[in-house]
Amino acid sequence: MKTIFDAATREELILRIGLVKEGSKPVWGKMNVYQMVRHNTFWNEWILGKGNHIYKQEFLGKIFGKFALNRMIKDEKPFDKNIPTSAPFKVKDINGNLASKKDKWISLVNEYEHFNNPAFIHDFFGKMTTEQIGILVFKHSDHHLRQFGV
Repeated sequence: MKTIFDAATREELILRIGLVKEGSKPVWGKMNVYQMVRHNTFWNEWILGKGNHIYKQEFLGKIFGKFALNRMIKDEKPFDKNIPTSAPFKVKDINGNLASKKDKWISLVNEYEHFNNPAFIHDFFGKMTTEQIGILVFKHSDHHLRQFGV
């Protein structure tokens, strides 16, 4: 299983992020390319513990979260298209500096080499092991890069 904690996997993602271009169109979904990159920077900051994020599991997650997580990360199968995004991670801005956001995303990917955020609790999945986080982060990034054909 690919994990963000593997150096070769991080390099693969960084190369793919570099291929994201201004004007790229989604293969599926509602986000434009800027929103997708901004979503990923914010989401990775959340996982890494950067900023003033509040870690709390939603009520429905307490019921279904572990089951859903296990289904999503049990094998190499990519995430399904059009899976819902939690409200705090929906990007409203439709324009911005794509190059700087790509650089930020790449910087965040590199930070996983020294990951340490014991306070992290996923808003739906709840408390996760480091192994689960590594797989989820890779699959999340892969999902959005595939969304834009990269």
